[in-house]
Amino acid sequence: MKPHLQELVAQALLDLKRQGILPKEVSTEVMIERARSAEHGDYATNIAMILANQARMAPRKLAESIVERLLASKHVDSVDIAGPGFINFRLTPASLQSVVSHVLKHKENYGKSGEGQGQRVTVEFVSANPTGPLHVGHGRGAAYGASLSAILDASGFDVYREYYVNDHGRQMDILAASVWLRYMELAGSPLTFPANGYQGDYIYDIARTVRKSQGDDLKLAPGDVTALLPEDGEPGSTDAGEKGKREKYIDALIAVLKEKLGDGFQICFNAALESIVGDIRDDLSEFRVHYDNWFSERSLADGGQVDRALERLRESGYLYDEDGALWFKASDFGDEKDRVVIRENGQKTYFASDIAYVLSKLERFDRAIYVLGADHHGYIARLKAAAQGLGEDPDRLEIMLVQFAHLYRGEEKLQMSTRSGEFVTLRELREEVGNDAARYFYIMRSHDQHLDFDLELAKSQSADNPVYYIQYAHARIARLFDRAEEKGLSFNAAIGESSLDRLSLDAEFNLMREMAQFPDTVATAARNRGPHMVAHYLRDLARLFQSYYDQRENPILVADDEELRCARLLLVSAVQRVLANGLELLGIDAPESM
Repeated sequence: MKPHLQELVAQALLDLKRQGILPKEVSTEVMIERARSAEHGDYATNIAMILANQARMAPRKLAESIVERLLASKHVDSVDIAGPGFINFRLTPASLQSVVSHVLKHKENYGKSGEGQGQRVTVEFVSANPTGPLHVGHGRGAAYGASLSAILDASGFDVYREYYVNDHGRQMDILAASVWLRYMELAGSPLTFPANGYQGDYIYDIARTVRKSQGDDLKLAPGDVTALLPEDGEPGSTDAGEKGKREKYIDALIAVLKEKLGDGFQICFNAALESIVGDIRDDLSEFRVHYDNWFSERSLADGGQVDRALERLRESGYLYDEDGALWFKASDFGDEKDRVVIRENGQKTYFASDIAYVLSKLERFDRAIYVLGADHHGYIARLKAAAQGLGEDPDRLEIMLVQFAHLYRGEEKLQMSTRSGEFVTLRELREEVGNDAARYFYIMRSHDQHLDFDLELAKSQSADNPVYYIQYAHARIARLFDRAEEKGLSFNAAIGESSLDRLSLDAEFNLMREMAQFPDTVATAARNRGPHMVAHYLRDLARLFQSYYDQRENPILVADDEELRCARLLLVSAVQRVLANGLELLGIDAPESM
């Protein structure tokens, strides 16, 4: 309907141009929005206020001139002017009633569009370092990224979901060292565990696997290791000196183990990587989060892509040597400082891999969307600087920062720390509240807003729990059809289709208006990268249905009027379809019974 109204207004503006009332260069692009309330109509435009200065007319006067030139339309019942110059459109009952048929004709495709025009888009999300299980903070990025991908897909984009596996570098070396230390403990030769090691119980599980496969082959005399190490820093201390000691100690331990264990260090490394990435895959799959590709960071180095990206920067004059390191002139492109890409010891930095990954994405896709935690704010300028340095358009990169999710159990705020091992995992959260509640609660707020995740509300079976409320509406409609059959009340879709003009209650028109908004809601959510818009829409539609259902004076299952009963059942069947389509976009089940 919006395109139809846009065309009506655009034709009126062309008529005003031909008469010299509007300058010929004025754009005839018209924004049609949903009216703020049903009292104002169904749709509205503020085009008269936008163009009033150029027309040298008062906005309301211009609105009158536009309305006078609107062509007649079988879909428009009335047009009026409100306030300073809003033009409000009220649709005909027949136009609203046709929404029911439209929904049921298109079924699972209702709400989809071709707005993306097949544009190739990659969405990279979660990409947590494989140094431990996913915690509840990762869950928000997972729910957001998966829902955003589904919404973009429904809006005509060619979406490619990617997980960037950080299987290379210092953090993975620390993980491997942590596994070896637990292996030594299980082998009866414990060493003091470093303050900077990974301490979760999952490290013991990996160490047991290593010990089972390697026996005592990886054992070293504890004294042969500790004799080569500096003093470790005080655990938990925030003193810069103590923190520096901790970093030097863990780096020295890694160097000693690589030398003394040889291939044995890689055995610990691979065991940890395989175990944790496998667990992450399973966890996300159970959460209904799936990927087209698990992209290995190590493949960038092994395939020469890091070297190729750095060479392109060098040829463009954006690399320089200083203090024995190689630097990228990131500050030339708006970053707060230049960035090291090769350290003094010849090792490439994480950022060197990031640059290569930017190049890989932009060579494969039209647009690349990164979904990162809010603590990665500095990456926006950094990654866009990398794109510019590589000679690519930085606007092809979108960095979506997902704010933190704070988990509460009663009044207690739960803490998370992957180093200490004291964290609530995503799996534990899902087991407690269920996948559906977790998916909805994670995205019910805009991704750029902090989220307090209320466990007790998420588990409650009440109208205060939005996901329960929406699912209950879907199940309640299914129960309506069961009750009709139990009571011997027939439902004939053809009779309902031919009797849609019997639907005349305000509550019925409100449902039709809301369903008509679903395609636009999905398209707007795609444009704004905002899955929460779909979540809010579903809650509003469920509320309108529940209000309609609860009307005692106008029951849906009319016993003595087959035409009206079939029309009302057809209406709620369309509502059920829209609820199901929306829930699917959010990765949430649409149950038939509850």
